[in-house]
Amino acid sequence: MEELRGRVAFITGGASGIGLGIARALIAEGMRVAVADLRRDALRGAVQTLAAEGSQALAVELDVRDRAAWIRASEQVSRELGPVQVLCSNAGVNFVGPTHRATAEDWEFCLSVNLGGAINAVQTFVPRMIEHAAGAHIVITSSVSGLFTSGGAGCYVTSKFALVGLAESLRADLAGEGIGVSVLCPGPVQSELFESTIAVRPASLAATGSIPVIAPGVRREDTPIFATAPNGLEIGRRVVLGIRRNDLYILTHPEIRPVLEARAAALAALLPDEPVAPSRVQASEQLLSTALYASEIAKRPPKAAPRGS
Repeated sequence: MEELRGRVAFITGGASGIGLGIARALIAEGMRVAVADLRRDALRGAVQTLAAEGSQALAVELDVRDRAAWIRASEQVSRELGPVQVLCSNAGVNFVGPTHRATAEDWEFCLSVNLGGAINAVQTFVPRMIEHAAGAHIVITSSVSGLFTSGGAGCYVTSKFALVGLAESLRADLAGEGIGVSVLCPGPVQSELFESTIAVRPASLAATGSIPVIAPGVRREDTPIFATAPNGLEIGRRVVLGIRRNDLYILTHPEIRPVLEARAAALAALLPDEPVAPSRVQASEQLLSTALYASEIAKRPPKAAPRGS
C-alpha cells in the first residue's frame, strides 16, 4: 500500500509508546487516525498532545479482550472516519519473571491481551476489509521476543511467538485479497509498557509471579536500556516504510542479527541427517513451500561484495 493519504487507520494501544508513535507517523502521511486504548486519561492526554502538535485523532476507549467492544469500536470509526484500511494491532502487556513462577492469572492476562486482542482485531476488521475491496494493510506488533528468547519472560515470549505465527499465516491466507500483513518485532523502545501493564491489569487477575524490572528508587529514564532505545516515533516511521513496501517483517534493531543467525543455525544443525523420500516431499508440498519467506529475500538487492574480493 504505497498511497496512504486520505486513508483511515485504527491503532490499539495508541495512547503512548509505539502506538502513539505509529499514530504520529501515519498522521504525517496524511492519514485519518483513530487511537484506541483502555486507559481513559492516557487516551485523552494523547489526543490533546496530538492536537497541540497540529494533528487530530479520534479517541476510542477499548478493552481489546472484549469482543463486543470491538464491534462498537469498528462501528464508531467507520461512522466518524470511514472504512479502516490500515489496522495496527499494537496493544500489549508485559511479564518479567521465570516461566515456572507465572501464575494462572499471569497467563490469562498476558495471553488474553497480547494474543486475544490481536485475534479480536483480525476477526473484527478482516471481513470488512475484504468486503470493502479497496486494498488494506494489517500490522501486528510482536517483539524481538517473538523471534528468540533467553528466558525470564515466559508468558510474554509465548504470546509474542504466537503473534509471529498469526501474522505469517494471515499474510499467506490474505495474499489473494489485496491485504498485506506485517509483523512488527521491535527491541527495547522508550515507552510506558511496564506502567501501562500495571494500569490495565484487572483486580481479578492480580496474583502474579512477575518481578520488578527496575530497582526501587531508580528512574526508568536513567537505565541504559531505556536511554539507548529508539522512541515511538522512530518505530512508527519504520512501520510506515514496512506498510509501503508490504514487508512481512518490520525489524527495528540490527543488533539482533547474531541471535537470529544462531537460532537459525541451531534449527538447521539439529535436523536429522538422513535422506528424505521424494514421496514424502511431494505429499507435504504445501506445508514445505518456501514462497512466503523467499519473496521477502527476493525484494532485497544483493549485498555488494567486500572490496578486494
